[in-house]
Amino acid sequence: MRIALLTYSTKPRGGVVHTLNLAEALAAAGADVTVWSLARDGDESFFRTVHASVSVELVPFPTVANETVGARIMRSIAVLRSGFRREHFDIVHAQDCISANAAAPCVRTIHHLDHFTTPELAACHERAVVDPVARICVSSAVAQEVRDGWGLEPVVIPNGVEYERFADVAEPAVAHWRSRFGRYVLAVGGIEPRKGSVDLLEAFALLRADEPDLDLVFAGGETLFDYRDYRTGFDERAAELGIRPIVLGAVPNDDLPSLVAGAAVLPFFSTKEGFGLAAMEALAAGIPVVARDLPVLREVFGDAVDYVATPPDMATALRNALRPDAARRSRGRALAATYRWADAAEAHLAFYQRLTEVSGSGPATRTAGPRHE
Repeated sequence: MRIALLTYSTKPRGGVVHTLNLAEALAAAGADVTVWSLARDGDESFFRTVHASVSVELVPFPTVANETVGARIMRSIAVLRSGFRREHFDIVHAQDCISANAAAPCVRTIHHLDHFTTPELAACHERAVVDPVARICVSSAVAQEVRDGWGLEPVVIPNGVEYERFADVAEPAVAHWRSRFGRYVLAVGGIEPRKGSVDLLEAFALLRADEPDLDLVFAGGETLFDYRDYRTGFDERAAELGIRPIVLGAVPNDDLPSLVAGAAVLPFFSTKEGFGLAAMEALAAGIPVVARDLPVLREVFGDAVDYVATPPDMATALRNALRPDAARRSRGRALAATYRWADAAEAHLAFYQRLTEVSGSGPATRTAGPRHE
């Protein structure tokens, strides 16, 4: 089976991480897999080495000065559409709304749902839900949102996690980060509204009143969207609270497991999520997680994390998570170990096979058909 997986970026965002891990697991199961992406900022490769069993096709996407978010999204779709060669594939599977618009008709994984006010983004998002010939969600909670909002029935296939990579970190690598930052609270995913970054600031200020030696560290953050106003507000609020967060930006892939394993606690205060891969990686590393109380996170994490809704509650839960708790650590690691990319690949292949049997040709060439799976 010849499979094209499409993503919108070579940078280390959650959907891109998912795409590469799924591609490698599909290839290990015997599929012929090619990953397609836009190559932003002159990138000549993904943020990490991709296994040789997976082919990679990057479509150059040069930077345009002073381009609006809406224009950049529309240009992203047009450039990826013009570069993609769908005739070579039995399955075309898009991992985000940009690639779903570029590669239609296709299979689409809906990781989470957004609410946009920019007209181009709202239209892109709507088409990427409605137009695919089949849909996958990584959690039942998001599948229910799709069902409630559009009357569609996605198939649920959970994420995997690179368990061993985060569980088996060498102590010297962990010691490097602790010698650099001391005790630190680690947020993975950048500073943006969906990640609840300002709520984390408020909670950290309350926490630090009792834990003055703690640092607040942010890792990650590449995005297509323009969050400059939010970042300005974040910086102003940090100054008012007397907090100087350490903002690392994108961390090299090889360094991320030790950075996570060195943290005292990982807050996960997103307002929207599809699964919570960064939090699951922290559990694999034996690090406690405090999460915003969302249905999707309760579904995925069960009793392995604590759930909170307000900054005062966040601060209290973070403070409690700093105390050693062997049972909690064991629950988290046991949960993370159950999410295997090999299982995700097997479920995807079975789903693809059903699609090709129904259509007689496969979504790569199918131009019409029912929108319910």
